[in-house]
Amino acid sequence: MSTRNIKSEIRQRIWKLLVKSGVSTFPPPYGRIPNFLGAEVTARKIREMEIYKKSKIIKVSPDSPQREIRKLILKDGKMLIMPTPRLRGGFLLLNGKKISTDYDFASTIKGAFNYGEELYPDELPNIDLIITGSVAVSINGRRLGKGGGYSELEYAILREYDKIDEDITIISNVHDLQVLKHLPKDPYDITLDYIITPTRVIFVENREDRPKGILWNFLTEEKVKEIPILLKLKREKLFKKN
Repeated sequence: MSTRNIKSEIRQRIWKLLVKSGVSTFPPPYGRIPNFLGAEVTARKIREMEIYKKSKIIKVSPDSPQREIRKLILKDGKMLIMPTPRLRGGFLLLNGKKISTDYDFASTIKGAFNYGEELYPDELPNIDLIITGSVAVSINGRRLGKGGGYSELEYAILREYDKIDEDITIISNVHDLQVLKHLPKDPYDITLDYIITPTRVIFVENREDRPKGILWNFLTEEKVKEIPILLKLKREKLFKKN
């Protein structure tokens, strides 16, 4: 069985398990980064971590289980970076110091567009910390998303623009049922430093290497054309060659 098929099977298994176990919360998990009972607990645990406390600029995925940590970031007066849907508009930068009380709304996608500034990667400040959602994770720091590959592309794009380096701390908050012993890994997959569940804080020792940038041979022409940032980067790469 191919890695792609194995990953697909794991996603289906995890989504069904979360529903069957009664820990899945709105919206329904299928096809998504699943929301879960205890997501708010994991957000508060992240808030207590030293890496969070010293970070000023934090990138967080726009998925439901990360909404509470986005709200806390803004409430704490930090800078929040969120990718726009399918990366078609670049990234949104929100300054928590400029948001007085409407943290709940600002932490949503609609609110982020209302309060945030839409920027291309070269306009972003350097990022201190990444918090991402997952469908499944493994105890050695591998991660499985919902299948679109956008978290990997966001990471790779930010590497290309020198907004992050390989040693940036990446955290994923998930339910305990989403933590597996093993997961397959492709060359473009990002790896985690910490896994936060409602009951555990897992530090990943001997984390595997991450990609140094965009792995163009894994991208179709259709995918590149869908995302203006990728198209711009590819044209720049061809220009440099010529």
